[in-house]
Amino acid sequence: MILKNSVFLILIGVFSDLVIGAGNDVDKTQFEAAFQGRCGHESPCEQLCYELHDGMFECDCNHGFLLHQDGYSCIELNTTIDGRIEESGGTLEEDVLYQKDAWFSASLAETHDTSTKKVPDKNDEIHSPRFSGGGWLAFPALKAAYKHVQLEIEFRPEVWDGILFLTGERDDLAGDFMALLIHQGFVEFRFDCGSGVGVVRSLETVILNQWNRITLYRHRWEAWIQLNSGKHVQGRSKGIFSRMTFREPVFIGGRGNTSGLQEKLPTDHGFKGCIRHLQINDYIYKFAPVPKGDAVKGYDIEECVADHCSKVPCQHGGKCLTSGESAVCLCPLGFTGNLCETRLDLQVPAFNGSSYLRYIGLGSSSLSWLDLYLVFKPEDQSGIIIYNGHRADGMGDFIALYISDGHLEFTFDLGTGPATIRSSEPLSMGEWHEVRISRTGRLAVLEVDNGPSSQILSPGAFTQLYLPLSMYVGGVPNMEMVSPKITINNQPLQILAEALAGVNINNCPHPCVAKPCGDVAHCVPHYDAYTCVCDKHCEDINDANINNRSQRLASFSGSTYLHYTDPDILNRILGNKVTIDIRFRTKSPEGMILWTGRNDAKQSLSDFLALGIKDGYLHLRYNLGSGEILIVFNGTRIDDGKFHQIKATRSEQEGSLIVDNGKIISSRSPGKLKQLNTNSGLYIGGMEDMEINTHYKYHRGFSGCISELILNSDYRVKVAWSSDISTHCANLPP
Repeated sequence: MILKNSVFLILIGVFSDLVIGAGNDVDKTQFEAAFQGRCGHESPCEQLCYELHDGMFECDCNHGFLLHQDGYSCIELNTTIDGRIEESGGTLEEDVLYQKDAWFSASLAETHDTSTKKVPDKNDEIHSPRFSGGGWLAFPALKAAYKHVQLEIEFRPEVWDGILFLTGERDDLAGDFMALLIHQGFVEFRFDCGSGVGVVRSLETVILNQWNRITLYRHRWEAWIQLNSGKHVQGRSKGIFSRMTFREPVFIGGRGNTSGLQEKLPTDHGFKGCIRHLQINDYIYKFAPVPKGDAVKGYDIEECVADHCSKVPCQHGGKCLTSGESAVCLCPLGFTGNLCETRLDLQVPAFNGSSYLRYIGLGSSSLSWLDLYLVFKPEDQSGIIIYNGHRADGMGDFIALYISDGHLEFTFDLGTGPATIRSSEPLSMGEWHEVRISRTGRLAVLEVDNGPSSQILSPGAFTQLYLPLSMYVGGVPNMEMVSPKITINNQPLQILAEALAGVNINNCPHPCVAKPCGDVAHCVPHYDAYTCVCDKHCEDINDANINNRSQRLASFSGSTYLHYTDPDILNRILGNKVTIDIRFRTKSPEGMILWTGRNDAKQSLSDFLALGIKDGYLHLRYNLGSGEILIVFNGTRIDDGKFHQIKATRSEQEGSLIVDNGKIISSRSPGKLKQLNTNSGLYIGGMEDMEINTHYKYHRGFSGCISELILNSDYRVKVAWSSDISTHCANLPP
């Protein structure tokens, strides 16, 4: 058909079928019209014109008018006959007039599942339905929603996956459809206008066992969603079709009688939890069955007991949690009592099994290494102490420190499977314990009190750990523990001051609760004792003060050193590749940290590899026999008395250096030789006749403390103690 101004009408989705309704003479033809060209005076649209894409546009009509089947003219609605219009002696429904596969029935389509039970009479007074994961409610099909849908729903999820809202054109989701669901904790809106599915996904996860709100807005092929007070997230369906046909019921809480979900949705699980508010296009739905409500069918629902919280007025921002027929308040930090009515001056936090503290997650700060020091007193033989994960559904990277059957366990996953270390002896309850966990790459080491250390390698080839979610201390409900002091990567965690949030935290019975240091000093717990730490110039005011605990670290004076000739160590140093992870602190701007070379002082070009400090900056230098290379990490001074984590790597001629997860500094040695061949063994901290044996590259040894040395991510060098090496670095952590 040729229109005015030689604009051609293109029939999109051409007459997919032609069916004559028996006895009704309803023509089941359908199409959407799009035109070549642009909106303007030359377009055939009678009222409204919308640009599509690729040189296409389509027509629409103002409020009170419907688009004619010709695709460009408009027909005025006859509002006196319940939303229908008269044309050629027949009646046509507003939502179906110009849509694909149009066929309208005034009655709700019956479900194909004859075993489905309707909403029972006893649920006539349901105000907030609770869904079991297999139940659902059905409402009549949407009307006047072909172009625009605005939806608001309030729900209280109990699990991370489930269908909240589902409706469409066909019961197998083969045509147009809209679905609002929770997948792996995130909210997703999936919709198809007939030429491809669009997906809009929230940036935040839902909050389990609390009321959440989703606002959804769809106009034609554009849509956005907002979860709680989070950001608006936008998306678009595929293709140029922008209108949607709705013939199926509106299902909430589950799939209803629909099929084909596996091809269209990432989950077919029903929603488990409560829904208390549903509003679509300014209409607020009542969940009771007709005539008292709007539900026409339903299955396996009950009244939500979470509404018991309306009778429990938690104060000071406390959150109500239902438990059976009762409700309790989860109090924020600094408050306690049945209604969180009592203000609490927290000193040493106690966890009662339904408590936790939440902190900023470790994120990328522990990609290659993690050092954790903890002092705690358990009161129960099971419980999570620390957890930090990668995804809200528990998948992906994570670390977890917990007690299982009285034994302390540390589990971590780098993405290729978990690895678990278990203490050799069970913990004694009601007593203080010290724990040190060190992880470098795939290798993790666990030390409990003064017992022997245990170590394990994680499976697979991945060596990095990424933990973007919040870190939790104190665990999840039904876990009990006390944690008065925690240190992550040797940075003391201010256990109360740095907490982002907390639930049901009370004071541990500890001397610091009585504020023995007064107002001029800060009380630092140490087991059942304490130390008064002055913020400015003041003196300790309590005779019970104790010195800060010293950790077992190797301390070097500048003239002391360790020498290793173990074949397991030398095999990892020599050859084509080596990775050195070392953790240390120093206040000296000069010194040799590590050396391996040849016992031939006459050959200045002999093979060697060294780590050292010059002018306060770390450097890596090596010679493979054809020339020396020097790599200096000049972005961070390391003579500040703080612990630094170093990663030095050589792969044939390529070398790189990283300090504290900073940027990578790399370079390449000259010549063609690729192997390191030394015979001196490995020296740590210094060596005999240093200037001569290093060809005057170093004049003094390392002065400071070394806590860890790991080769090739899998071999932990035991820093052995001798009469010449002090085994304590006092006043740690700094």
